[in-house]
Amino acid sequence: MSETPKKSDAALVDLDRLNQWSQLGDLPGEGPVESLTRLTGGAQNLLFTMRRADGTELVLRRPGRYAGPEAAGPFIRESRVLTALAGTGVPHPRLYGYSIDDSVIGVPFSVLEKIDGFMPRGQLPGTYATDVEWRRSLAFELVGGAAKLAAVDPDAVGLADLSKTEDWAQRQVARYLRNLHSYRDTQGYSETESPLVDAISDWLKANAPGEVHIGFVHGDLQFANVMFKHDSPHLAAIVDWEMTSLGDPLLDLAWILTAWREAGDPPGSDPQLQPWDGMPSRAELVEHYGKLTGRDTSGFRWFQVLACFRLASLLEGSYVRSLNGKMDAALGRGLHDYAAWLWTLAAQEVGL
Repeated sequence: MSETPKKSDAALVDLDRLNQWSQLGDLPGEGPVESLTRLTGGAQNLLFTMRRADGTELVLRRPGRYAGPEAAGPFIRESRVLTALAGTGVPHPRLYGYSIDDSVIGVPFSVLEKIDGFMPRGQLPGTYATDVEWRRSLAFELVGGAAKLAAVDPDAVGLADLSKTEDWAQRQVARYLRNLHSYRDTQGYSETESPLVDAISDWLKANAPGEVHIGFVHGDLQFANVMFKHDSPHLAAIVDWEMTSLGDPLLDLAWILTAWREAGDPPGSDPQLQPWDGMPSRAELVEHYGKLTGRDTSGFRWFQVLACFRLASLLEGSYVRSLNGKMDAALGRGLHDYAAWLWTLAAQEVGL
C-alpha cells in the first residue's frame, strides 16, 4: 500500500474525537494522534497511517464514505478473527483495538499493526519484475498462506460458532443461485445474463462432495488482499478478514486460482500482475497445497467451479447495483464482463 494525502481526509476521521477515545492509551506509542495519511489499497474500507506524537505508526481502518448501519458487523467479525489468529502461524496484522461505537469518530473502526510490505498488483516492483524465481515465490507463498490458515482449528481458537457449517457444500450453491435468480428482476440484467448460470449450478449440485473438511475460509484470498516483503520474496501478511467464515479451506485455494492465467484459458482476461511469465500452473499450485496440508485434492475441480460460481455471483450483484444507479456504470459493466469470463472458465472446467 502507498500513502496518498487527500484534501478531504480530515472529514473522514476527526482527530480531536479520535484523541478522546478511551482505548487510545492502550495502543502502542505515546501521545496524541498527530496525523492521518490515506493509504491506497483499500476497496470496501478506507485505510490510514495513524502517526502518534512519538512517531509510532499504526493503521486505522474505517468503512467507506457512505457506510450504513450494517457496517459494524464486518468489523466485529474481523476483530474476532484477528484476535483468534494471534499466536498462530498465519501471517496477519496484529489487532490493537477497535470500536463499533459511532460516538467516537462517527463510524466503526479498528487500529492495526502497520505491515512493512506491498500489495502485488499491476506492475511488479524491483527484483520481482526481473527475477522469475521471485515471481514464482509470490505464487507459492500465497498458497502457503492459505495452507497455514487451513491448519488452524476453529474449535481450538474459540471460533467454532463463527458461521454455520451444516450442509456447507449444498448451501453454497443454493445461496448464490438464489442471488443470481433475484437479479433477473432488475431491468437491463436478463438481456445480458450468462446462459451458463443454471447449467453450472446444476453441475455443482450433482457433483457436490459427500464430505468436506471444515476450517477457516478467508473468503477473498487474492493478491489484492496480501502483502509481500520488499527485500525478499516472502509473504508478510494476509489482510482484510471481514469475509472470513467456516467452510472447506479448499475454497480459498480455488479462489486464488480464479485469478490465475495460463495457456488454454478462455480469452478476454489479463493477469493481475506484470510480468506474468514464469508463474507456476494451477496444477503445480494445487499439488503444492496438497503437500503442505496433506489434503486429498483429487476432487478439487468442484471447488474451482464453485469459486468461479460464487465470485461471478458477487460481481453480478455489483453490476445490478450499477444498473440501479448505486455504482458507477462503467465499473459495473467491467465487473459484469469479468463475471462472463468466469462463467466461461467454469464451463470449460466441466466440459460444457
